[in-house]
Amino acid sequence: MSEQTPDGRAQDGQGQDRQGRERAEVVAALTTAGRDSSAASVAFHSAIAARQDLGATETKTLDLLERHGPLTAKELAGHSGLAPASVTGLVDRLERKGYVRRVKHPTDKRRVLIEPRPEKLAELAPLFDDWAREVHELYEEFSTAELRTVLRFLTGATERQRAATRRLSDAED
Repeated sequence: MSEQTPDGRAQDGQGQDRQGRERAEVVAALTTAGRDSSAASVAFHSAIAARQDLGATETKTLDLLERHGPLTAKELAGHSGLAPASVTGLVDRLERKGYVRRVKHPTDKRRVLIEPRPEKLAELAPLFDDWAREVHELYEEFSTAELRTVLRFLTGATERQRAATRRLSDAED
């Protein structure tokens, strides 16, 4: 038998809020799905990286440079959440492998930009083709309003994960 709370929410006979239980179940399922998504993403990027003799952090750094264009080491640290000392070693490795080059900043000659080498990035692009096609097919299963909700969630989760990464990176120093 169902009862009503003073604010009109339905409760079962034991006084448990059905909406609260349902929300807890959805949050638990979402947490599990997020962990599964994270594991799948790490495995995918590790497989891509292994094909090109790169580390997963290196491929994600290349993604940042491809999306944002040339960045200083400090900017790269800010976008990635990595400690500046870690970024220096990372850029050194990418430069040795031919994926990036250091160039003088066009307006401030004291600064150095890390610039991706498009010809090397082009070698990575075909490895993403199948996955990109499949994810675009998945987008078609959702309304624009649903996609906006997913976007809001992913953006918020990403911001929080970057903050957690910065806290962990700062703890290393």
